[in-house]
Formats: sequence, structure tokens, C-alpha cells
Amino acid sequence: MTEGVDFREDNIEDIRERNIQQEIFISSPLDLKMIRALKKTTPARIAVGRSGPRYKTSTLLRFRADHAAARDSVISKTDQRVIEGMNLFSVKTLCRDKEEYLTRPDLGRKFSEETISLIKERCIYQPDVQIVVGDGLSSKAIEANARDVLLSLTAGLKLYEISVGTPFFIKYARVAAMDYISEALQAKVTCILIGERPGLATAQSMSAYLAYEAKVGMVENRRTVVSNIHQDGTPPVEAGAYLVSIIQQMLFQQASGLELQI
Repeated sequence: MTEGVDFREDNIEDIRERNIQQEIFISSPLDLKMIRALKKTTPARIAVGRSGPRYKTSTLLRFRADHAAARDSVISKTDQRVIEGMNLFSVKTLCRDKEEYLTRPDLGRKFSEETISLIKERCIYQPDVQIVVGDGLSSKAIEANARDVLLSLTAGLKLYEISVGTPFFIKYARVAAMDYISEALQAKVTCILIGERPGLATAQSMSAYLAYEAKVGMVENRRTVVSNIHQDGTPPVEAGAYLVSIIQQMLFQQASGLELQI
């Protein structure tokens, strides 16, 4: 062990806690004000500098750390305490595990007959809006955003006297799983909050997909989507309020996707 150096894990700085949007790595920039203004408009990695023909060490380490966080979010499971904290019961698609979920997207869209029966047994039938939460491709997105969106969304719908079904959680969920739920419960509007594929900018981006009278096998342009729900995108509470306004229009126009006029 090197004398005088503490290698304990709690003594290591988490490089991802640094806000790279506020850091300039170019030596002696010609227009520092312009670069700072540009960095505020995009999460892209600009003005990172170089050492000869290569990235600087700090830039490379941050890239690898963000890539690792994205991979971790895909393969990890949603914390059961988060699901219980939202008072959701859980079901799963036909996928047996995460590996099958990643390699067989078709199974992530379907449920067993027993699961469909359980959903019918535990959920309100024919609600105006049925909300479900699915882990999708980012468990971290659900843990970071789902609770606040769900609270804001359900509170707003009830304020406008729009009936809300029984929300629940879907493990190994793909977007089209909402279609089977819509048919089973005969909901007018079905909304799934789901973790999106993580990128290097964030591993916590969640989306909401909505459809009016969704049917199994329907074309994808019948879905309406609100994406980039996270702290550096559309804040969760604000997203919930926005979803209320969209749902109001869906119920009024009896349409969704490309047919919806907003």
C-alpha cells in the first residue's frame, strides 16, 4: 500500500457529479463568452479540449463513467421500495429475465393469460384513463421521475373529474404492452410511463406514451409521446401537468397520435 494515500472507496470523487456544462477545457479560448453561451444550449460534449490528437484524461474518464452509468441503468432492476412507495402492485410481461427482455422485444409487449386475469381482477374497469409504469430500458429513470409524474398526473386528472383507473407497475415492459392493457380494461386513454434507452447525456430520461382506445397491433402513429422527462429536461411535476392537458384533448377529440390536433 502506498504510504500516505487513502484508497478507501468513500474517499474517491465521483467524476459524474461535476457539471461539465460549466467547465471549459480549451486552453486560452478566443471567445470564452461565446463558448459558455453555446454550452448552455446543448448537453453535447463541446469545448472539451485535447492533448495532442487525443482527448484529455478528464474528458475520457467522464465519457467512460457516463457510458458505464447508461449500461448499469439498462441491466439493473427497479428498486422494489420505489414501486411500493408509489402504492403499485406489480406484474411482468412474458420475459423471464433481463437478458431475454433485451434480446426478445416481442415478449416485452405481451402478458400471460394469468397476468391479464390478475390485471382485470385488481383494476377498475372502463376508466377514462389507465396509467401504468414500466421499467423499460432505464430503471434509474423510473426511480428518479415516476413518483412525481404520477402524483402530478393523477391529481390533475381528478381535479378535472376525469376518472383514473388503478395504476400498477410492469416489469420487463415495452411500450406496446399498453395495448394489451387497454383492451383488457377497456380504458379510453392508456398512458405508460417508461424508462427510455439511456444516453451519455443522462441515464434518467423517462417518456410517457399515450393512446386513445389503444388496440393490439395498431400502427405506431396512433401514439402520442412526451419524452425527455428528467431534471435537466422537462421536470417531472411539469410533465405530469402537461400530460393532463394532452389527455383532456384526447378525450375531447377522441383521437391520439397524428390524428390529435394540439
